[in-house]
Amino acid sequence: MTAQGQDIEIVGIVGAGAMGRGIAQVAATGGMQVLLYDAAAGAAGRARDAINAQLDQLVGKGRMAAADAEAAKGRLKLADSLEALAPADLVVEAIVENLAVKQEVFRQLEAIVRSDCLLASNTSSLRIASIASACQERGRIAGLHFFNPVPLMKLVEVIRAPGTSEATIAALTRVGERMGRVPVVVQDSPGFLVNFGGRVYTQEALRIVSEGVASPAQVDAVMRDAWSFRMGPFELMDLTGIDVNFPVSQIIHEGYFYDRRLATTPLHQLLKESGQFGRKTRRGFFEYDASGKAIVESPDAATDAPAVSRIALAEQDDALGELLRGFGFEVSAFDDGESPLLCAPLGEDCSSFAARLGLDHRRLIGFDIAGKLDKRVTIMRPPGARQDLFDGVIAGLQKAGRAVTAICDSPGFIGQRIAAMVANLGCEMAQIRIARPHDIDKAMTLGLNYPFGPLALADAMGVETVHTIMTQLQTITGDDRYRPSLWLRRRALLGLSALTED
Repeated sequence: MTAQGQDIEIVGIVGAGAMGRGIAQVAATGGMQVLLYDAAAGAAGRARDAINAQLDQLVGKGRMAAADAEAAKGRLKLADSLEALAPADLVVEAIVENLAVKQEVFRQLEAIVRSDCLLASNTSSLRIASIASACQERGRIAGLHFFNPVPLMKLVEVIRAPGTSEATIAALTRVGERMGRVPVVVQDSPGFLVNFGGRVYTQEALRIVSEGVASPAQVDAVMRDAWSFRMGPFELMDLTGIDVNFPVSQIIHEGYFYDRRLATTPLHQLLKESGQFGRKTRRGFFEYDASGKAIVESPDAATDAPAVSRIALAEQDDALGELLRGFGFEVSAFDDGESPLLCAPLGEDCSSFAARLGLDHRRLIGFDIAGKLDKRVTIMRPPGARQDLFDGVIAGLQKAGRAVTAICDSPGFIGQRIAAMVANLGCEMAQIRIARPHDIDKAMTLGLNYPFGPLALADAMGVETVHTIMTQLQTITGDDRYRPSLWLRRRALLGLSALTED
């Protein structure tokens, strides 16, 4: 319903590019009349033809009844000017990401449409408040942020600016549902929810590679095999395009006044400046052949060394001991001075672990037991560690049927660091009230195809465990990047779920 209480039956759309075309399609299939306008001659007509072709494909695949497709086509009309959008109950703007241009469009629309017509922007990077500042009636203005490709991506963020009325939010939520989307109400903020929350998955991976800990292929393999992400962070950046994700990272970092938790790396900038954007240029973090297939080095450690049979635990650790016995190792309860010393540090690197306990660092090997271990395991060693013992443990793990990712010393290995950062930023989003905790998880899983929301991830890892990892990372690196969210800290201290609301 509009701010005046009428049902939204006519939706005007400004911009017939990929996003506007997708919004027009889901509005038409949702039973609403659509008026599609684009300033470029012929653009709206081409978009209509593309939509009709998409509907025909759905019919051909048995996903839509032919009668429903024809009805949707009949609800889609072209508008030859902004003035032709005057009958609309809602107008959605989906044009270039330029604030001045959007403000001018909204000024013009305000003079054309009825006073009870809602105005929404599909912007992904600009504040709704900034767009609305050009208008007189700000209560009816909000964000309606869809994701590309719109017909396939179920999430829509309903953005509440400071002046947006509750009636407008309620009406847009219902419109999103009629379009077959899952609406999540989000506060107006840099990057909104999904673009903000998705920063650390890729940026912590960039930092790990920049520190010389691991290669992009190794990081991707660990996050897929041990943490169930559909795509590794580097293949994801190559897919979306470094020319896209680097500027967005900069906008969000600046928008949050250079919060260290949102900082990207010089490596990210280097690829952007060199024109290596990923799949679209056939070179990014990986190279791509003529068919678009990535040419990726193996992430698996290789050795022809004999497997060690006997190891010792660096400290009493029943879980690690049981795990290693299951892999076929003989686990000693005492150190004989010769065998590899295995440890499972939490947020700590091997160097710190050895110094803290006064251990022989040359024989120390760290084993990450935080993620899934059915396919791949991650091990690391401190500087100066013996290569023969490291290779012998690798061979033993491979003999047990596991792929091995062998990395340089790192607090939190690979998976602990990235997963804890994702969980911590989810907690921060809850703390600063971007959205309600369950809505944060819903948006992140639908918008980014994450295997779990960041707050559910914190619960799965253990809220106290995530807090420990973040605290260790901050202590060891001295970097404010790793400061735990107060939301996380309080729930860790009280033994509460990360999803617990204030």
